[in-house]
Amino acid sequence: MAVAVVAALFHLYAAGFSPFTALIQRPIHLALMAILGFLGVGLVATSDDEELDEVEGDEAADDGTGVAGDDSQEGSGPGLLSWILAGLSVAVCVYLAAESQELVQRSGSPTTWDLVFGAAAVLLTLELARRTTGWGLVAVCVLALGYAVTGPYLPGILAHRGYGAVRLIEHLYLSTEGIWGVPLGVSADFVYLFVLFGAVLDRAGGGALLIALADKVAGRTRGGPAKTAAVASAFMGSLSGSAVANVVTTGSFTIPLMRRSGFKPFFAGAIEAAASTGGQLMPPIMGAGAFILATWTNIPYVEVASAAAIPALLYYVALLAAIHFRAGYMGIEPGGLAKREPVMERLHLLIPLAIIVFFLASGRSPMRAAFWGVISGFVMAVLRPATRPSVLGAVEMLESAGRGAVQVAAACAAAGIVVGVASLTGIGLRMSELIITVSQGNLLVALILTAMGSVVLGMGLPTTAAYVVLAALGAPALVELGVPLLGAHLFIFYFGCISNVTPPVSLAAFAAAGIADSPPVKTAFSAAVLAGAGFLVPFMFVYGPALLLDGSPGEILLVVLTACTGVTMLAAASMGFLRQKLAIWERLVLGAGALALVFPGLLTDGAGLLALVIIFLRRRIEPPSPSTSPQT
Repeated sequence: MAVAVVAALFHLYAAGFSPFTALIQRPIHLALMAILGFLGVGLVATSDDEELDEVEGDEAADDGTGVAGDDSQEGSGPGLLSWILAGLSVAVCVYLAAESQELVQRSGSPTTWDLVFGAAAVLLTLELARRTTGWGLVAVCVLALGYAVTGPYLPGILAHRGYGAVRLIEHLYLSTEGIWGVPLGVSADFVYLFVLFGAVLDRAGGGALLIALADKVAGRTRGGPAKTAAVASAFMGSLSGSAVANVVTTGSFTIPLMRRSGFKPFFAGAIEAAASTGGQLMPPIMGAGAFILATWTNIPYVEVASAAAIPALLYYVALLAAIHFRAGYMGIEPGGLAKREPVMERLHLLIPLAIIVFFLASGRSPMRAAFWGVISGFVMAVLRPATRPSVLGAVEMLESAGRGAVQVAAACAAAGIVVGVASLTGIGLRMSELIITVSQGNLLVALILTAMGSVVLGMGLPTTAAYVVLAALGAPALVELGVPLLGAHLFIFYFGCISNVTPPVSLAAFAAAGIADSPPVKTAFSAAVLAGAGFLVPFMFVYGPALLLDGSPGEILLVVLTACTGVTMLAAASMGFLRQKLAIWERLVLGAGALALVFPGLLTDGAGLLALVIIFLRRRIEPPSPSTSPQT
């Protein structure tokens, strides 16, 4: 509780009154997040925590508090090793912040203490990442470090001069090219504040408000509860920036509703997972990766959010269409929420969101926008008794913010190791050369290779880390092949996000399966089908930049209409329903037509629309009875 309060005050002070330099702001931010992380906030359950903390003795295992050293289990306190790691994390961060001025003066000549603290910082960052995100990111970091050391022994395009431990530590710890680089800078400057903003609104009842508003938009249509879940998750995901957190927040309410309305448990969980994943793509706030994208490319965030608006809407058009077609397939009739949530008494909670949008649109920094969002959010929360948090609720608000921010900070710090190695060794340029060589300069092949790499990395990494790694390794190749800078980075960002529902590792789908009490793998595959537009839309905006608002109003309107048609056809093909049940060949025709609409041009657009006309002119097929078991 104390650390959560200090973290909130520190970030609010830096954002609203007196920002610190990078080598002070970022280490203090990581120190605060490391204390929370090592003491049990924001951890993922890992099977080997017991072995790691065996040095703490047997008391923790014998006193009824749970497994020794397993900080992720509720009711078990942190053990001795966790306290030591938290203390060491503070030491290495405070050392850097205290020595920041002297480090500039002795650049290139690190002292023994510099190297000792630097080595400890790298190891502590890896352990914090392991505890908060799992082994995937740690494995990537270890591979990166191994690549930096073994460069002279590698073949062909991968070879480089090689770097020893001293040079590596100096680069990763004593500069802003490694741990303290752009990813952690974004986390320290404004991601924490946006997480805090989301926690304030959620504790004040903002989540219930968004669900109620979503129900008023879509609740009375066919498959209403599922559409409500999709719209509410789009709202909530834009605030939280975490697919898994979004599933847990809205899914506990929407998944039971979907089940009661007639959807199978696995499909209800899949809808929530796909909808929550898309929240990271939805402006105005999006996820932490979007802020890193803006900082990395030096493109104003408002421009990034504006460009991402149409692709995000296409994603949800496809998802809502899939829900509608599935409900029609199953014979589910229109109907909203059984219990209507009050709206008017919470409507004032939308004012802070409007303030954030105003600040971003007026060109203010995301840090300042987040600061005023948090302040106005708290003021709006205490304004009326219905939304006013208690003292305990305010503390839980801060703890909730810490829980969400710890994972982002740990992922960003660890991803900084990969980025640092990439900048030191030049592997980014080499990977770009490799992609261009393998694709033989063919843009479509290069896009497919980059998409596959993004999905594979994203399966084991948080979205933020997956984007950072691929932005360093894959984006330069796409830019060299003629893709605009923003389009190339959004392409990678999309596939990093969509990996949350891509089997075999689908974190958002697994979380939804737990709530829905459904088979995880079946839920994950269904979520991937529902999120099919997420695999198609990135190709659409690469080949049709008008989707990113790059073109005349006429061009933008035309490409939006054809894209909406394409993703709706894709949804119909995947669900097997369009007014009536579709035969296999009809689904194939619709799917082919949807793919044709990916590529702009009269010929491809005509082919896609012709496929749709063929299906509409087909012979009528009687729809199945509501008891018919649907196919996915």
